[in-house]
Amino acid sequence: MRLRTFFVLLAVASSGPSVISAHAKALRVCADPDYLPYSNQAGEGFENKVAEAVAKAFGEPLEYTFASYRGHGGFSEFLSATLDANKCDVVMNIPYGSREELTTRPYYTSSYVFVFKKTRNYDITSMDSPVLKKVRVGFERDTPAEGGVKMRGMIPRAVAFDVGDHSGESPATMLEALENGQVDVLVTWQPVIGAFLRRYSDLEVVAVPSERAMGAPEQYAFPMSMGVRAGDDSLKKRLDDVIVKHQAELTSILKQYGVELYTPQQAPNVP
Repeated sequence: MRLRTFFVLLAVASSGPSVISAHAKALRVCADPDYLPYSNQAGEGFENKVAEAVAKAFGEPLEYTFASYRGHGGFSEFLSATLDANKCDVVMNIPYGSREELTTRPYYTSSYVFVFKKTRNYDITSMDSPVLKKVRVGFERDTPAEGGVKMRGMIPRAVAFDVGDHSGESPATMLEALENGQVDVLVTWQPVIGAFLRRYSDLEVVAVPSERAMGAPEQYAFPMSMGVRAGDDSLKKRLDDVIVKHQAELTSILKQYGVELYTPQQAPNVP
């Protein structure tokens, strides 16, 4: 999901029962109904598969409340209208330490990445690599990538994508733009494109290192957790236990969706 400092209305639309009966206990999950590779109503996203694994570990049925991450208010509005409104109890993918909710221990860490055609042989190691000032850089709006592009004066040649704002638009459109020559280098959150990268064997992917070269520190790698309502320490502990005991299974699910796991690194010095 998009990291807006975190990621990104809400027309709350439930599919199937979203209220647990007094006689049954279930894992109640908040999810987007149409935002692959994260989730959809058919259960085809990696968040769906992670939720299924957790429900199985709990020995409980899985119930969804669906609402869009995208549009006005973004992910914060999604949380307010679902998790905080007690329509569900857990989101499967939220930055560790988020101020908006209580987060579990991280179950993966990934990164923003540079993506470009292998035939270009670009020497790109950080946001300060000189070649980035000479090419058309594509980025998602309202993400750390936009901040990095603006800070370095690259906006006049850059192309902004609104995938995280427009419901129904697939993140794959960014890779299509790269393939078609609309942009030369794409900077985006790797998990959002990992599942689609398999279609493009001609693309190079390089992690964006965290920066301290200009202004405030820039973060491009993020540990990701599950999130519950503030104060729900009991559910957090149960989820933490599942993450510890089933980490290999969760990692396997992520790998099946092309999610790369990264260790945060500082950028090398770039002349």
